[in-house]
Amino acid sequence: MSVIDTAESPHIAHRDNHTHRDVNGGWLRPAVFGAMDGLVSNLALMTGVAGGAVDRQTIVITGLAGLAAGAFSMAAGEYTSVASQRDLVQAELEVERRELRKHPVDELEELAALYESRGVEPALAREVAEQLSRDPEQALEIHAREELGVDPDDLPSPLVAAVSSFGSFALGALLPVLPYLLGATVLWPAVLLALIGLFGAGAAVARVTARSWWYSGLRQLVLGGAAAGVTYALGALFGTAVG
Repeated sequence: MSVIDTAESPHIAHRDNHTHRDVNGGWLRPAVFGAMDGLVSNLALMTGVAGGAVDRQTIVITGLAGLAAGAFSMAAGEYTSVASQRDLVQAELEVERRELRKHPVDELEELAALYESRGVEPALAREVAEQLSRDPEQALEIHAREELGVDPDDLPSPLVAAVSSFGSFALGALLPVLPYLLGATVLWPAVLLALIGLFGAGAAVARVTARSWWYSGLRQLVLGGAAAGVTYALGALFGTAVG
């Protein structure tokens, strides 16, 4: 192996392995939240109804109605939330763009002062600020990152958030209903499948967090199981009282 190859290998290895997961995209949060919410809410809804000693058909209709209503609600909520956030960021970017146009010197001084506060020597900080400010769009991007904490070219998509939320909620909410659709006549297969799904979803979330897979999975299983248990007890209580 040549000296050049030896010198380049650590750099190449670092370049190939030093990658980060997408933490700003608009799909991960609504997808994860949607799947968890679909599982927990529809499981709790169905166990609550089942606790009232109703027939199989009523439980199935309740589960399917909960799936449809929850999926559309989640999608609409995510779309509105992300669109509103995006509009707010766009409005702030327009304010910054106007300030760069009207007060370029003040904005340059502001950027230089920012770099200086981070330990850059005053002369070098001003030189860097001047070079970055030569391109108005680049200057806007730098100011947006430093002052607003956003990347103008990487704003979350309302449509992506809505579709991710809809699909993941529907998938999560389908699990407790699935055993009934396949012919089950008692509640326990639906509860078992939903709890397995909760553990699996929690374990999957651990892949993009610092938590261990078993801790994350167990936490979701306990929370979902507790919600199902409480609603079943309430359903049984209300069913007896109404009956």
